[in-house]
Amino acid sequence: MAMAMIDHDEFAELNLPRSVHAQALKLLAGIVQASTLADTLHAADRAEGFTLGIETVKALNLGAIEGLYLIFDRALQARQRELNR
Repeated sequence: MAMAMIDHDEFAELNLPRSVHAQALKLLAGIVQASTLADTLHAADRAEGFTLGIETVKALNLGAIEGLYLIFDRALQARQRELNR
């Protein structure tokens, strides 16, 4: 189930710069492949910090920034549900 989430690249819809896109995919992989709840939360915190940094320097438009937050949050919620089974 975790890999299926990465197979569909939601970030492509955000038209991110290549370097941001690549890093976002790595951060998403960290969330969906985490083996414990603590690791999942840590990975999600890293993704949130990455997005906050981009937001702070105004490197992307607000729609793309919101999209990043939403994608990472959905991944966190899904991984938490999987680990709680």
